Amino acid sequence: MLKTKYELLCSLKVIEFEIAELARYSKEFDGCYELLRKKLDDLCSFIKSEENSWKWDQWGALQEIQELSERLRETSVSALCDVEKYQSVRAEQYGISSSQYITSLARSVKEEYRYLGIHKASTVLFIGSGAFPTTALTIAKETGARVICLDIDREAIDLSIQVARASGLEKQLSFLHGEIQNYKEFENITHVLVASLVKNKLEVIDALQDKVTEETKVIVRFGNGLKSIFNYPIGETITGWEQTYMEPGNNDTIYETLVLEKQSKALA
Repeated sequence: MLKTKYELLCSLKVIEFEIAELARYSKEFDGCYELLRKKLDDLCSFIKSEENSWKWDQWGALQEIQELSERLRETSVSALCDVEKYQSVRAEQYGISSSQYITSLARSVKEEYRYLGIHKASTVLFIGSGAFPTTALTIAKETGARVICLDIDREAIDLSIQVARASGLEKQLSFLHGEIQNYKEFENITHVLVASLVKNKLEVIDALQDKVTEETKVIVRFGNGLKSIFNYPIGETITGWEQTYMEPGNNDTIYETLVLEKQSKALA
């Protein structure tokens, strides 16, 4: 049994080291971005492994595992942001390519919009959309909904505009830069998506209380347990909202989903 603890420790250390090194190499030679993308795909496979999930259940609460997992999450999130920016530049030049991460994410997005009833008349606010907004592109293309992308990274917003243009969906997508706290009410928003890579989830959720209507559904992606090595978790209790955990339709998901609605509506 103790052997599995050290197997998990070594696996996390090796993955974190490889991602960090490839991220550094990619800045020296952009051909390494493909290697980095594949390594992030390996991380997705690691998360979805039942054996690794079992090991996490046994040892994940240990402080050394938690500290290493937090370091791996910061490394992988930073690396993904770099890869998305690289893919955005290439999308405008050579077209949009895919990866296991993007394919898995797109599949999860389809489950979400079907479950949540997003359709052509919907307006979706996507917080933390990133430089390669797969979620926004998928929703716009598959449902015809209007999607507003919000991100704190100015470069990511500029690059995602290029991706929207390359995909032919620029008329359905609009873009905002900054924190959600800096914007007033979003009266016409029917759905809000909070990306799994948004770190300050509770602050965002609190800010949304005064910005959305009682009919608005807020979808929060997060990763607890083993999934926290590639997604920011929800570590504290959420108050003031009616909460529904969205059960994944398959084992291909790399994050978890929580649906929030203003509690006043539920109590009315």
